[in-house]
Amino acid sequence: VPPILGTEGLGTWSWDPASGCLPGTLPRPSLRAEPGSVITLGRPGALWCQGTLEAQECRLYRERIPEPWDRQMPLEPRNKVKFSIPLMAEVYARRYRCVCLSAAGWSEPSDTLELGCQVRVTQGAYSKPSLSALPSPVVTSGGNVTLQCRSQLGFHRFILTEEGAPWAARTQSSEPRPSAQSQALFPVGPVTPSRRWAFQCYGSYRENPSVWSEPSDAAPGGCNFDSFPGTLPKPSIWADPGPLVAVGSPVTLWCQGSLQAEVYHMYTESGRHPWETRPQQDSRHKASFSVIKSMSSHDTGQYCCVYWTSLGHSQPSDPLTLVVTGMFPAPSLSAQPSPVVASGENVSLSCGSDEAGTAHLLKEGGAGPLHSLEARYSHGAGLWQATFLLGPVDSTQRGIYRCYRGDTNKTRVWSLPSDPLQLEVSGEGPSPVSSVLMVSGVLSPAPEDHTLENLIRMGVAGLVLLGLGLLLAEAWYSQRRTRAAGRR
Repeated sequence: VPPILGTEGLGTWSWDPASGCLPGTLPRPSLRAEPGSVITLGRPGALWCQGTLEAQECRLYRERIPEPWDRQMPLEPRNKVKFSIPLMAEVYARRYRCVCLSAAGWSEPSDTLELGCQVRVTQGAYSKPSLSALPSPVVTSGGNVTLQCRSQLGFHRFILTEEGAPWAARTQSSEPRPSAQSQALFPVGPVTPSRRWAFQCYGSYRENPSVWSEPSDAAPGGCNFDSFPGTLPKPSIWADPGPLVAVGSPVTLWCQGSLQAEVYHMYTESGRHPWETRPQQDSRHKASFSVIKSMSSHDTGQYCCVYWTSLGHSQPSDPLTLVVTGMFPAPSLSAQPSPVVASGENVSLSCGSDEAGTAHLLKEGGAGPLHSLEARYSHGAGLWQATFLLGPVDSTQRGIYRCYRGDTNKTRVWSLPSDPLQLEVSGEGPSPVSSVLMVSGVLSPAPEDHTLENLIRMGVAGLVLLGLGLLLAEAWYSQRRTRAAGRR
C-alpha cells in the first residue's frame, strides 16, 4: 500500500489515508512535463514519472485529492511511465507528485511539479510580463541575483520557472505599482556554474490562478561555462557597426581582452559551449567574430565572450544584445506640444503604429533604448501609441530621436526606424541660426531670428548718416572757399 503524505505547500497530499503506512524508503522518482511545465490551452501534453528501478506500476497524485489521479504500467525501459493529457484544459493545471512500486516496495514521492495552463494570446488581459535581472544578469559563482517580473497589467501573482527544473517553480504575490502595474521580486542564488540558470515568468489572476499568461522572454544568468568562472579581468565586447542590425546586413562582433590573451570564445545565451572560437589577431589583444553574414531573427539575442591565457580564462564580458531591425513598417514619431521646448519644461514624444507591440525610443549617439513601452490603442488617433514623457528637459535632452516597433513575442525583432525627430531645448546655450526642425520627415524652417536683420538695418542707417555728414561737410567747405575768393 502506498504511504501517507502530510500537509505541504498550498494543499494536502494523501496516499490511501486508511492504510496508515509509513512513507516509502526507496529512491524517489522524477516527474517532468512534456513539452514543458506550462502547456498551452487546447494542446496535447504528458507527465512522465521516471524512477531508478524497474517499476511494476506508477501512480500520479494531484493535491487535495486523496485517490490516485491516474495509474499506469511502465513502458520500455521499464523505469518510466507516461500519463497523457489529450488536450490541455484548466482542470489539468494543478500540482502533482508521483510514486512508483517495484519488487523492493514503494518509492518516496517525487518532488512537486506545478503544471500551468497557458492562454494563447499576445495582447490583452494575458499579455506576457517582462523579466529582468537586478543588478545584472552576469553573476559570479556563489553570488546572488534578484529577478524582477513586471507587467503593465494588474496580475495578482507571478510564477517563476527555471529551465530544466520544473519542480522549482516559485510563486510570489504581486506588489502594487502605479498605473495598475504589478511586479514581483524573486531572490535567486547562490549561483553555481553547474546549472543553466535560465528563467521565465508568468502572471495570473486571483479569480483564475490556474490560467497563466504568455511567458516572459527568458532571463539567462549570464554566460554558462562547463568550468569554474575565471579570475582574470573580463574583456569588453561590441558590435560593428552596432547592436541594431538591419535585416540581411552583416555584423562583426569584437572581443577585446589582455595582451596575454591567446584564444577568444564567444558564447550565446542559449548554449553552454562556445558558439565560435578565434585566436588573438596581430597582437592587438582583440579578436573579431564576423560570422553573421546576413542578419535575421535567428541571430538575435545576448552574446558574451571570454579569453584564455596561460594562467587560465577570464570572467565573462558584459552581455551584448543584438537586435534585428527592418522586419516591419516604420512607426511615426511626433512631439507634443512642439519639438522646440523651453528648458525646464516637459515634452511628450509619441510613437504610433498601425500594429500592436512594444515601442522603443532611441536617441542618436545613445548606447541603447532610452525607453521601452507597450503601445496602447488610441481610438481618437486610430493608432497603437506609446507616449514617452521627457522632462523637465535641459540641454542634455537636445538631439535626434527615433522610435521602433518591436514584436511582442520576439522582443529583439524590430521595425524600420521612424523618421528622425530633432528636439531643440531653448533657453540654454547658443543655438545655430541655420538649424532646421525635422519632424516625421518634414523639413520646417527654424524659429525666426531677427538679429542679423537688425544689424543690417543699423548698418544701412549708419551709412546714410555718414553720407549726409559728408555732404554737409562738403557744402560748408565750398561756402568758405567762395567767401575767401570774394575777399580777394
